[in-house]
Parts: sequence; C-alpha cells; structure tokens
Amino acid sequence: MATSRVGWFEIPVIDMSRAKLFYEEVFGIKIHEEQFGETKMGWFPFSDDPEAKGSSGSLVQNTSFYIPSTNGTLVYFSSPGIDDELQKVEAAGGKVLQKKTLINEDIGFMALFLDTEGNRIALHSNA
Repeated sequence: MATSRVGWFEIPVIDMSRAKLFYEEVFGIKIHEEQFGETKMGWFPFSDDPEAKGSSGSLVQNTSFYIPSTNGTLVYFSSPGIDDELQKVEAAGGKVLQKKTLINEDIGFMALFLDTEGNRIALHSNA
C-alpha cells in the first residue's frame, strides 16, 4: 500500500462543547457534531477525494468506553508551521507541553500540547 495505513482516529472527550471549541479555535476549522445513541461525535473536516492526503477523525464523547489520557495513543496533526497553532493552544484552554522541536532535517519538526480534555496531542510540520 502506497498511502498511510491510518484511516481514522478518535479523540476521547468529557465535554464535547468545550473540546469542539478548543479544536475549532486552534486549527481554524468547523467540527460537525452528531449524536449516535449514547455516543456524541464531533467530526473533523474530511474529503471524499481519494487523492486527498491524511486521514480524518472525530472527537468522541461516551464515558462508558472513552476516557481522555496523556498515556495513550499519540495523534499527530499535520501543520504548515506549528507556531501558529501553538500560539492558540493556551488561549483556547489547553497547555503547551513541548515547544516546536526539530526531529531531524529529513523529518521536520514536532510539538506537543494538552487539550482541554486531558489528551496529549502532537503537531508535525516540515518547516
């Protein structure tokens, strides 16, 4: 397979409204919210175009099986330059855990932040 194996991700939340606002403010996007029984989902923007890069995912609120954590899977969001998003994290209610850091010249940069729900999230950029 020539493309990424990641097809979808889910980020656990305690308070959907708070989490939705946080991610909309940090990334400058709109998150579409849906209710499925006891599960509330907030979908990140996605494209049906098979040539589109990356995967999409959702915020998910269902306390029966989704618990925010700083110890679980780490989701990396692609970023044009990291600094723009990092400047918005604390104003949106999160916390920067690791500032923009060079991984190496071939891979680029990364940063870590804590969202409003207690999840550790990463950013990656080539610049």
